[in-house]
Amino acid sequence: MTEDEIRKNAFSGPFTSPGFPRPPFRFKNREILIISYRTDPEALRKVVPEPLTFDEPVVKYEFIKMPDSSGLGSYTESGQIIPVSYQGNEGSYTHAMYLNSFPGVTSGREMYGYPKKLAEPLLEVRSDTLVGTLDYQGIRVATATMGYKYQPLDVAEIKASLLKPGYLLKTIPDPDGTARICELVVFTASEINVKEAWSGPASLELHPHCFAPVSSLPVLEILSAVYIITDLTLDNARIIHNYL
Repeated sequence: MTEDEIRKNAFSGPFTSPGFPRPPFRFKNREILIISYRTDPEALRKVVPEPLTFDEPVVKYEFIKMPDSSGLGSYTESGQIIPVSYQGNEGSYTHAMYLNSFPGVTSGREMYGYPKKLAEPLLEVRSDTLVGTLDYQGIRVATATMGYKYQPLDVAEIKASLLKPGYLLKTIPDPDGTARICELVVFTASEINVKEAWSGPASLELHPHCFAPVSSLPVLEILSAVYIITDLTLDNARIIHNYL
């Protein structure tokens, strides 16, 4: 290979057989369970990176089932999202994410900076209950329940919430172990088609784990629960702050 060929084709590793395609990624029939809860504000301050800010100590715990993801297939993920602001613009900061897809992990981490780890999340309907669980190496770390399709929500309002920007702290090391990249990244979704949106009674239980510390943002009060079925496209991201 010539240097020009390397520069032209460099995208992801392995160089000759990348583990995922170039973006954008299209998701169809994406099911999302979001349980919003109040947490300890001091614990939240320890994990929200400047220059992001937050007004209320709120966390959104999510389970997302993605049966039809372009280039990535079918997988499920689970994690914590924090409502934040950046220079007056409301959005959300992805604090932790666990999923059962290696291409999903590598594409999310390498390209966007999602804080993704391999784990065993599950989102399913059990009789009258929507149930989300997260296991890390066979250890249960999160359990969520919601009444299945109790009350319909305004899909226009849900779509407006999905249009808000998301923020990520992207870090990639140099070969010597120091940071080569340390950036705040913003991303958005487009081509959003919210098919259904529901609310209902909910519960959320988080358990300690050294490698999946979701319980470090403890559940003090359940605020709301939403179940969404939507199509959307994850667009390219851009750098808005360089910590180096």
